[in-house]
Amino acid sequence: MTNNIEINLKPPEESDGQPKTNFEEAKPAGAKKLLKNLLYICVFLTVSFSLFYINANISEQNSSSSSWFDKIPILGRIKHLVESADKQLKGEKADRINILLLGMGGKNHEGGYLTDTIILASLQPSIKKAAMLSIPRDMAIPIEDMGWRKINNVNAYAETQTAGSGGLASSQAVSDVLNMPIDYYVRIDFAGFINIIDKLGGVKIYVDNTLDDYKYPIMGMGDAESYEARYEHLHIEKGWQDMDGELALKYTRSRHAAGAEGSDFARGKRQQKILEAVKEKILSINILFEPKLIIDIMDELQEHISTNLKTWEIIKIWSIFKNIETDSIINKALDNSPNGLLTDTINESGAYILIPRNGDFSEIQYLAGNIFSDAPAEAKTQVNREKAAIDVRNGTWINGLATKAALDLEKYGFDVIHISNCGRQNFQNSVIYDLTGGAKPQSLTILKEKTKSNISIELPQWLIDDLAKELAGQKNPIQPDFILILGQSADSTASGAENTAE
Repeated sequence: MTNNIEINLKPPEESDGQPKTNFEEAKPAGAKKLLKNLLYICVFLTVSFSLFYINANISEQNSSSSSWFDKIPILGRIKHLVESADKQLKGEKADRINILLLGMGGKNHEGGYLTDTIILASLQPSIKKAAMLSIPRDMAIPIEDMGWRKINNVNAYAETQTAGSGGLASSQAVSDVLNMPIDYYVRIDFAGFINIIDKLGGVKIYVDNTLDDYKYPIMGMGDAESYEARYEHLHIEKGWQDMDGELALKYTRSRHAAGAEGSDFARGKRQQKILEAVKEKILSINILFEPKLIIDIMDELQEHISTNLKTWEIIKIWSIFKNIETDSIINKALDNSPNGLLTDTINESGAYILIPRNGDFSEIQYLAGNIFSDAPAEAKTQVNREKAAIDVRNGTWINGLATKAALDLEKYGFDVIHISNCGRQNFQNSVIYDLTGGAKPQSLTILKEKTKSNISIELPQWLIDDLAKELAGQKNPIQPDFILILGQSADSTASGAENTAE
């Protein structure tokens, strides 16, 4: 793992005063707000489908409000829905409803059943919170009788065996990996994406950076004899752009753009922009008063969306979470960043895959299982005010201890810039080395109380030697404010403190 720290061995008053690197620019951001937009749109359109389309027989030539309103099937289901209002959703009793959101190209695309988007959406009814955990398509998981395969293959494998089974198979596979029940799934086929955007009259998008992708694949040309004929040059200028469905799809799916737009983070941000634009367009045209448009969109969704959510379940979820606030959305992503839980490797067949960094899924399960746990607001405010950066090291042989502690500390606002095993792993009690000379007392107090650690101002020589080796050859490393070495006692302290956080 690449180290990311620099230790200032001089007394505080002799510090050279160089500014620290802006860690926020390097920290993996995942897909900010993607859960809110994706979930709202999926639920809104699915609810609309249930209310306005199922069993309806509406003529295109007779779409006046007096005729189509009488044929809304929900009018015949009022009694059923009222009777089911007191039913509990799966997971509601445990105060956690898990829904797997899947996105795939569709039957008209090459590899159409491979899921490019895999997101675990978790809902907590008691406090009306939602969380999103993005799972990369290249993450490998064990599949029965097949060994380790990319997780995006599960849907395709299932579909080859039994048509329509991919969503359930994918939710079961993710459930096994995360060691938690996932009772629902919503699978979206992006083949209808273009038509839906066009039916809405297109969307208006602000392009943050000029996008130049010289390797955007042309559909159906993947096996063209001429290599150049397989791709087109996708160019989109910076600024406000009116996009039809085809351009919006290209803007969303581009993977090989030059510069800043070539990263997965940038692609996720573009997806967010499209979803936001679709949502705003639906609201702006007051779609509920456009019955013909509703029917056209529902025609697309009937073919390109599948879910095991029942009508009453969709409506209940909508009623509970329709007014959820942005601040109540938690966003997390599994990635291969320096502090990420995944690492790159090549499998036996030569394919690129991502595997758990610590060799099993325990760290990932800890993240998913504790995603709603939070720190007291006052403590977060104090740590954020002091902008405390921390280096977390495992001083024991307990696998994953440093990562679990780091995940907890991030909730308090600590900027975790490095996670690793310590050079010595015989620590009974945890130790904090304060490199600020007492300049960040509130953060130090919170860190001590959270980890039940002892405090030391001077670094031991063995740690100085270890740091010197790690920093050799690094350019512009970041200096932490604190180095936390976890001892045996931290194994129970971290989880106990987490459970008591408000």
